[in-house]
Amino acid sequence: MKPRTVLSLEQALSLPYATLRFAQLGWRVIRIEATPAREGLPGDPNRYIGARVGAGDDRRSYFVAPNVGKQAIALNLKDPRGHALLQRLIDALEVDVFCCNTVPARYAALGIAPEQLRARRPALVWAGISALGRAAPEAPGYDPVIQAMAGFMEVTGARDGPPMLTGIPVIDLKAGDELYANVLHALLERAETGQGRTIEVSMLQAAASWLITVLPLLDFDCRPDEVTRAGNEHRKFIPTNVYPARDGFVYLAIGSDVQWRRLTAVPRFAALANEVRGTNEGRHAEREAIHREMATITLQGSADEVLADLRAATIPATRILDIRQVRELPLLAARLTATRLPDGRAVRMQPMAVELPGALCELPLAPRYGEHTDAVLADAGLHAEEIVSLRGSGVIA
Repeated sequence: MKPRTVLSLEQALSLPYATLRFAQLGWRVIRIEATPAREGLPGDPNRYIGARVGAGDDRRSYFVAPNVGKQAIALNLKDPRGHALLQRLIDALEVDVFCCNTVPARYAALGIAPEQLRARRPALVWAGISALGRAAPEAPGYDPVIQAMAGFMEVTGARDGPPMLTGIPVIDLKAGDELYANVLHALLERAETGQGRTIEVSMLQAAASWLITVLPLLDFDCRPDEVTRAGNEHRKFIPTNVYPARDGFVYLAIGSDVQWRRLTAVPRFAALANEVRGTNEGRHAEREAIHREMATITLQGSADEVLADLRAATIPATRILDIRQVRELPLLAARLTATRLPDGRAVRMQPMAVELPGALCELPLAPRYGEHTDAVLADAGLHAEEIVSLRGSGVIA
């Protein structure tokens, strides 16, 4: 697929994460931010979260990773002249994809509704992320709130503890992945039909699509403990849990009766076996006893000793690694993406989800607020005098 041009009215994480994936493909991604208002700091609030990166205050550490490789412009879409300029950019730059993650109730007032932008450019792919979709057009949404609403917190945490958030903003990232995948699908369709498409991602619906292991169980008259918190255990496969060693913890997962037989064939774990436990159903009946006995056994050895036995039996198991240790894993260390700070220092970032030929693993540092406004407008054919006039009238910054 040839490189495309993406124009994105974006902030926070869900949409910047999605458009990062386009930047990694070598596409041109231009992020739009609002012109300065009387109150608050200009642009994306995430610009001001974390440690300062180089000079200035508008490009901090939390902002960097989702926004590398992009251009940034500041445009006043509360002004009809901003609407006209946006359409001019879409036409002149032959924009393939327009994205946004503002509340749907604001689309028309900002001049970014699908019907407004696609009226003159039917081939445009329009893609938006919102909390609850068009059914609740004024609802704002952040990942933790949707985690609570979508049941994620109810199924996360200790059995006897309170609901908990996941440690990663999984719903932001899920929504971003859905936008990315559906834009690619729309572009494939456009190659056949010549027509664009409107894509609307509801964070709530995207999140609920991941309830595949719990929501359907409700119609099977499941037990309450099958659809609530289970700590580090797996609700179905026994034993799958964290167990203590003399010098740390290991996590192991038994996913079949064959694996259970291999586990109990290891001398260290032989005492776990009995006739009832030969099936996963039987192991459920003795779940608590199995977890107690497993912990007693693993505590007698070091983590390395226990893991060596588990590897010999081809049982999936690992130490519990912190983020620094994950970064140093040989399987990942050579696959990390990177950017460079203004002083030339390299910053290692997350790997791409999938290695693709020609993908960019090192991208320019995330842009300053409005850094590319003049250059992008010039690319769209605006003369210097016109750019100065637009800035003077508050249409751009």
